[in-house]
Amino acid sequence: MSKRNAILASATRLFSRNGFQGTAMAELSAITGAATGTIFHHFKNKEDLFLHVLKEVKESILDQFDRHRQTCRDQKGIEMVEGVVAFYLHLAGTMEDQFLILHRHYPYQMAETSPVCRSLLESIYTCLLDIFEEGIQKGIQDGSVAVVSPRKTAMVLFAMVDGIVRLNTYRVYDAGTLYDSLMVACRRLLTEGR
Repeated sequence: MSKRNAILASATRLFSRNGFQGTAMAELSAITGAATGTIFHHFKNKEDLFLHVLKEVKESILDQFDRHRQTCRDQKGIEMVEGVVAFYLHLAGTMEDQFLILHRHYPYQMAETSPVCRSLLESIYTCLLDIFEEGIQKGIQDGSVAVVSPRKTAMVLFAMVDGIVRLNTYRVYDAGTLYDSLMVACRRLLTEGR
């Protein structure tokens, strides 16, 4: 692993655990063994480092979803959506640091003034919504899903699933205990017109 990648990996963990304000470059330096000057050789400042971490988060989550999508091409639309919901829950559990970063308040604050941050967040959520909508569209075509507005339904479904993931991320509630109820609610939402 290159020094730059080691810095990014450690920064991801620190930003997820401590937030942006609570992450000190001195701590990152101690963890990685890279001098502060080396960190700033690779990244202009702490904000630039955070933006690179957010870009890595985006790429890793979307890469996992691309792999998942390859496995469900032959499914009916409703099965595809249910698989995406289950995979999202699974991914949130296996990529805790990345989801903690997405669920912290700071990226959204930064997005108000940073077009780069706003673009990264928009692209993450747009891609995720597209994945949910793809299954819904397929389900409309094969008759397994009956909704009027695929995009709006994808947004409602994603918000519901991501809300449960947030409760799990912050250890408020165990998402696993809600799995069956969530799947029933998803199926009802997707078949409301049938």
